[in-house]
Amino acid sequence: MSPFAFWQATNEALRGIVDYWLASPADAAVLFIPMLLFLELPYYLLLVAGVARHQLHRLMHPPRDVPFYPSVSCIITCYSEGEAVKQTLRTLCEQIYPGEIELLPVIDGALRNQATYDAIRSFIATEGHRYPNRRIRPVPKWQRGGRVSSLNAGLSLARGEIVMALDADTSFENDMVAQASAHFIDPRVCAVSGALAVRNEQHSLVTHLQAIEYRLSLMLAKVGLSEFNLVNNVSGAFGVFRRSVLETAGGWNTGSAEDLDMTLRLKQYFRRNGLRIVFEPRAMGYTDAPDTWQAFFKQRLRWDGDLAYMYLEKHWKAFQRRLVGGRNLLILVWGGLLFQIVSPFVILFYMLYLLWALPLPVFVAVNLVITLFYLAIAFVLYLVYLTCISRQPRRDLPDLLLLPAFSLFLLVNRLWSAVALVNEIWRKGHEETSMAPWWVLQRNAKNKDD
Repeated sequence: MSPFAFWQATNEALRGIVDYWLASPADAAVLFIPMLLFLELPYYLLLVAGVARHQLHRLMHPPRDVPFYPSVSCIITCYSEGEAVKQTLRTLCEQIYPGEIELLPVIDGALRNQATYDAIRSFIATEGHRYPNRRIRPVPKWQRGGRVSSLNAGLSLARGEIVMALDADTSFENDMVAQASAHFIDPRVCAVSGALAVRNEQHSLVTHLQAIEYRLSLMLAKVGLSEFNLVNNVSGAFGVFRRSVLETAGGWNTGSAEDLDMTLRLKQYFRRNGLRIVFEPRAMGYTDAPDTWQAFFKQRLRWDGDLAYMYLEKHWKAFQRRLVGGRNLLILVWGGLLFQIVSPFVILFYMLYLLWALPLPVFVAVNLVITLFYLAIAFVLYLVYLTCISRQPRRDLPDLLLLPAFSLFLLVNRLWSAVALVNEIWRKGHEETSMAPWWVLQRNAKNKDD
C-alpha cells in the first residue's frame, strides 16, 4: 500500500470513529473511556508523583558521607554458569567499599555442575589474593535442591550483618554495595531492592525492548513506589536484607517466586514493627535477558504464573488491612490483583468485543487511538526516567525512537499474561519451573495441603 493510500484509509477510519461518536455517545464512552483508563492512568500518576518526591528529597537532602560500613555477605546462587560466574565474583570483589565483604557462591547440584565449581575454585586460586577484605567461601551443594535451598544454605553460613541474595549470572557496578548498604543505617529498613538493567541489550530487538521495560517497569516504578513505602517486590536476582530480619522470618520458603514470597512475608512482618523496604536506583546490577521471542514468552509464562500462584493461592490471606496496613493493601489490590491479574483479561475481552461490535476500519482506528494513548504514556514516563533516574541519559535517549514498538510490545505482553494466568489456573504452571527439582515442588505442594 502506498503512503497516500494508507493515509486515505486511516482518514476514512477516523471519520468513521467521529460518526460513531456522534451517533451513539454512550457506546462511544464505553469504547474510549474503558475501565482501563481509570485503573491504569491513576497508577502511572502515582508513580510519577513518587519519582518527583524522590527527586525533591534528593535536592533538599543531598546524601551525606556517613562512615557506616556493616559487614556484608553475598549469597550467590549458582547452577550452570560455568566460566561466566567469574565475572560476577570479580565485580563483587572490586567493590569500592571499605567494609568486609563475604562471598558465598552456592553451587546447586555440584556433582552435575562441576564446571561452575571448578571455575569458582580457579578464580580463588588465581585472583582471590588480589582483593583485601574480601573472603570467598564456596559452598558446593552436591545434590540439587533448587534455588531456595541454596539461599537458605548460604544464610546458615553467612556472617555479615547485611545479606545479599544474588544470581551468579548478574554483574554489578563497583559502588553497588556502598549504595545499597547505606540505607541500613536507618534501623527501620529491613530490605533494599537493587536496580537491574539488561546487559545484552544490543543482542536483538527483544532484548532491546526488555531493556526499556526494565527502565520503566522496574526502575521508574520502584522509585515511585519506594517513596510511599510500597515496593511491590524485592528482586530475586538482586535483593539485600538485614540478616536479623531474614532469620526472624525463617529464611526463604520453598516453591516458585521466592522473591515475591519473601516480600509478602516481610510486609506482614514489618506492619507490626514499623519497618521499611527501600529501592535504590544507584545500586546497579546487570543481567542477561532472553534473546529470542520463544525464550521471552517462556520466561513470562513462568513469571506471570508464579505471580498468580502467590496472590491467589499461597498469600491470599495477606490481603487484609490488619496484616499489611491500608496503603500496602491498596497497592496489593490495585497494582497486584487488578493491574496484573484482572487487567490482562479486561484488555483481551475488550479487544474481542470491539472486533465483534465494530466494522473492521473502525476497529483498526479505535486500536490506533488506544495505541497512541499508551504511546503517550510511555513517552512521558520515559522522559521522567531520563530526567530523574537514568545514570547515562545520553546513552538511553535514542531509545525514544523505539517507543512505538515498545507500546505494541507491552500490549502483546499484557495479552500473553492472560495466557499465563489461564495456564496457572488450569495446569498449575508454577510447578513447571526449572528453579527447583520436581521432588522439591511436590513436597512443597504436600506441605501446603497438610
